[in-house]
Amino acid sequence: MIVVTGASGQLGRLVIASLLKRVPANQIVAAVRSPEKVADLAALGVIVKQADYSQPDALEQAFAGADKVLLISSSEVGQRLAQHRNVIDAAKRAGVSLIAYTSLLHADRSPLALADEHKATEAYLAGSGIPFVLLRNGWYSENYLASVPAALAHDAFIGCAGEGRIASAARADYADAAAVVLTRAEQAGKVYELAGDEAYTLSELASELSRQAGKPVPYVNLPEAEFKGALLGAGLPEPLADLLANSDSGASQGGLFDDSHTLSALIGRPTTSLSTLITAALA
Repeated sequence: MIVVTGASGQLGRLVIASLLKRVPANQIVAAVRSPEKVADLAALGVIVKQADYSQPDALEQAFAGADKVLLISSSEVGQRLAQHRNVIDAAKRAGVSLIAYTSLLHADRSPLALADEHKATEAYLAGSGIPFVLLRNGWYSENYLASVPAALAHDAFIGCAGEGRIASAARADYADAAAVVLTRAEQAGKVYELAGDEAYTLSELASELSRQAGKPVPYVNLPEAEFKGALLGAGLPEPLADLLANSDSGASQGGLFDDSHTLSALIGRPTTSLSTLITAALA
């Protein structure tokens, strides 16, 4: 039995879709805060259990009888460590044999502030006594492609990543990696540094966007504070604006780059190209 936490989220749904290609639906548990949001998964035969990262008792019940748990990192930055501890403790009480955790690319040496809670979670896992495997996910290409509509509207793609190279991949690529690890034997103790096959600067992203959109959309590099201000002006909440600006700054220091091709080797195919994803975003 494999439990996927946060299963109603974007990554969680993709992981379950990938698992369904590999194991019977009745061997998959979707642990979600709101079961009504995954009625479609239940209809496919996936077992749905209510579980909130902040409710230890519900987590333990969701993990009962499970062999493996995929801990998809919480989206609530600042509360992640406490929530992750709840999941790990519940998994231990339930007798789970393996936890797979979606961490951050090179979390142990990343310049991104986002890494702090991931490093702390990794340390807590190491001290828990539960066998675990780390899926250190790089940047999702979708994080940047979400800015395509605004870039087209304002004739500029803005950021503060400078000439930092970004080896991002599609969420579906990382989801396939998680599904492979969860269905493969002898994964305890492994650390996977996962990133896209191709790396690009935001200038190169803007150039490809310009080519496909048929009009100039130059990349405009801003100081981190100005980029954060622009995000705030666009209506983003301050924690998210701060996270995105800091992550871009980290990218300028190489924090989102990796050329090991571990992800494509794990999933047995090339990662989805940026040009393909831009085409999809424009469609």
